[in-house]
Amino acid sequence: MNIEPTGRRETRSFGKAVVFDRRLPVGIDDAWAAFADPDRLQRWIGVWEGDPRSGTVVFRMTAESADAPEESVQIQECTPAKRLRLRIGVLERPDQADQPEQHWDYEIDFAESGGATTVTFAASANGIYPVSDTAPGWEYYLDRLAADYGGTDVARIDFSRDYYPAMCEHYRALFA
Repeated sequence: MNIEPTGRRETRSFGKAVVFDRRLPVGIDDAWAAFADPDRLQRWIGVWEGDPRSGTVVFRMTAESADAPEESVQIQECTPAKRLRLRIGVLERPDQADQPEQHWDYEIDFAESGGATTVTFAASANGIYPVSDTAPGWEYYLDRLAADYGGTDVARIDFSRDYYPAMCEHYRALFA
């Protein structure tokens, strides 16, 4: 299967970003639940725990592995069914104290039109990992989100066959 990359380069409040759109065949509240409801989130990417009202939750990407590391999520802006701004970073681990801070900024916007919702997902491109390595992963996860809403088995989406390394050169050139 040949899946075309959909991300584009933009400048956001946090700097360089790779931005993706996915149109979901559901209303805005249902699309919002895919990010805000831990049970819905788990269907396509991972789980979060904690009290979002505190401004921080803990997130684990479990789509590939149940033993993924926990990451701290700072909720910088939350306007239900409209906008979510996050900073996600790996929680400090004593065995990695000498590693540079690892965090990523995200802006996720929701817009409903004609009974469907467009999710615009912007991920920072300023991290320690090159966009050519991270953007194919976001394509993969967002396609899993769209598949979940489209009634397709998310397990049929194959990261190593269709996304990585197949999309790396596209994103390397886009951010050169």
